[in-house]
Amino acid sequence: MVLEVAILDIREGQTKDFEKAFKKASPLIASIPGYISHELRKSVEGAHRYILLVSWEKLEDHTISFRQSEVYKDWKKSLHHFYDPFPVVEHYVSLPLQEDTK
Repeated sequence: MVLEVAILDIREGQTKDFEKAFKKASPLIASIPGYISHELRKSVEGAHRYILLVSWEKLEDHTISFRQSEVYKDWKKSLHHFYDPFPVVEHYVSLPLQEDTK
């Protein structure tokens, strides 16, 4: 599994509209093969900052299947105008927490 992490800074005064648009756009990302789950969290310290966490089966499910799809065009149209600056997106994989004793 790959975890996509994006910190989203929303233009001042547009957080409520962003939250509504995000709810409406959520089924778009969920429709992509390889999608597992996603969640949006709002910062406690920054009134205009959110973090988007998306779990994908593999990196290409995000970078190719989603980003190169027609669905992404609708996602982009629905949400990208809220961002300032445009978010940096990174991908993470889990590491084992216990030392292998074999």
